[in-house]
Amino acid sequence: MDGDNAAFRDALDALVHRSEIVIDRPKGSAHPRYPDFIYKVDYGYLKDTSSMDGGGIDVWVGSGEQKVDAVMCIVDLWKRDSEIKILIGCTEAEKREVYRTHNESENMKGILIRRGPRAALQ
Repeated sequence: MDGDNAAFRDALDALVHRSEIVIDRPKGSAHPRYPDFIYKVDYGYLKDTSSMDGGGIDVWVGSGEQKVDAVMCIVDLWKRDSEIKILIGCTEAEKREVYRTHNESENMKGILIRRGPRAALQ
């Protein structure tokens, strides 16, 4: 199977292009339930979409060119669910921060799938 499927990339691009991005947790803000957790990259969702948790599809929006450049696939053992997070315009440093955020807990693990020929971070 192709790890960089063009049809999947095109579908992500179309979804993001047709959706309003809502940043409800801007960089520097605290998590509403865990005040010690500070967002280091803008975090939000795509309005009028749906994800496993019943909310909109989550996005991390970086400081680079505003295009889809990666996806985080997350497994949360505490919530017993999984979902994707779309990375939009994230620099390499921002991608590393998002990856670290989703892998620092023993109850949450994720894999970063980059757009393009480069392999996933593990």
